[in-house]
Amino acid sequence: MPEDTPAGAVETVDVHFDDLDALGMLHNSRYVVLVERALAAYWTARGYSFRYGKPTKPDVIQVVRELRITYSVPVLHPGPLSVHFWVAKVGTTSVTYRFRVESADRSVVHAEGSRVVVRVDPESGRPTPWTDEARADAQALLSPDA
Repeated sequence: MPEDTPAGAVETVDVHFDDLDALGMLHNSRYVVLVERALAAYWTARGYSFRYGKPTKPDVIQVVRELRITYSVPVLHPGPLSVHFWVAKVGTTSVTYRFRVESADRSVVHAEGSRVVVRVDPESGRPTPWTDEARADAQALLSPDA
């Protein structure tokens, strides 16, 4: 695990055979899916999800504004990986995550990046402030460096 690892959370995700490309490595687009699954698992366990097509909390309605990813070491087989993520910034309507896709034992960083999400009003589709509850929950993932 890298020495400069900030606090945050770690979720285990699985790479499947059909996630691999023709070269036998994890396809670049699948890294984003794995990060999305890790974040969804974390927030679902805390009550933020969709049930029967409806959000369980208003803060679930959000869109991705920005996504950046840098690939370092290819994943060459199916199996578990770790996704380590933390919050770098909580804004009025946005949250900036940083993440690392790591080997299962967290000794190898396969990719890393950032993801900015914006909470939107379901009626207008415009940015809207986070609730106090969601703000507090996101701040629990805040990096000490933030």
